[in-house]
Amino acid sequence: MNKSFAVLPCNGLDKCAGCVAGEIALQLAEKSESEIICPVLLRVADARYKKMAEEKPLLVVDGCATRCASKLAAEKGLKVAGKVTVTEEAKTRGIGLGDSLRLGEKELELARQIAAELLKEPAAEAKESEFALPEHIEYDIYRKDKFIFRVPKEGFYFNENDCWAYVIGDTARIGVSDYVQQSLSDIMFFTPPAIGAEVEQFGELGTIESGKAVFEVVSPVSGKVVAVNEALSNAPELINQNPYEKGWIAEVKLADFEGDRELLLDFDGYFKVLKRKVDEFHAR
Repeated sequence: MNKSFAVLPCNGLDKCAGCVAGEIALQLAEKSESEIICPVLLRVADARYKKMAEEKPLLVVDGCATRCASKLAAEKGLKVAGKVTVTEEAKTRGIGLGDSLRLGEKELELARQIAAELLKEPAAEAKESEFALPEHIEYDIYRKDKFIFRVPKEGFYFNENDCWAYVIGDTARIGVSDYVQQSLSDIMFFTPPAIGAEVEQFGELGTIESGKAVFEVVSPVSGKVVAVNEALSNAPELINQNPYEKGWIAEVKLADFEGDRELLLDFDGYFKVLKRKVDEFHAR
């Protein structure tokens, strides 16, 4: 039997991406025992739908980066099992969405592809990460007004995009710096990279979002994504609590770390960059 979900789609029917989100929900309901949650009724009378979301894994289908459906799920305290953003999926697949609200063949095909992949059973369960950071990490601190910015003193490599890599053997764990989480403030959403995706140095490795902005995680290294921090899906605030330990983003099997390292900064180099950025920001 196919997997089934409680599906919360975007209700942005004034945009093509929102219409595609609705079509994905319909495809899932027709091809499995998935049930659709009406976002309008969820907002005003949520008892029935909360029960549905407890009985089946909740899949949120957002139309665009506004992520209205994700925000509604968070507002209602629902545990989200998976998320899809139509505009991001279209970009990944090289499909340009039209302006018409009546879906054409390419939009319908996009919805069919996404629904089919969501219902496909995984070949094997993902293994829990065995990567182990040191038990004790020593930090240096830069203070500015009431803000405190920490930087690990040993073993971490940084790019100027405020993302770090810690390497063990042929694998790197990736995350963002304290500067990122302080700048974004309360982080509400995490969009992970796909397991198995190939990433170039300085390529995108997922996004994190607060009420202020969406931040694109820029990979310090090149390689293949072998793990993501699943805990962030339900608790993205872990990045605010400690972006270097519990709030890590992903793990990458390295392709050419010796080459990548030439464009990275050690503690001394990044600490100077951090201080400059903080001082410039507070001087505005």
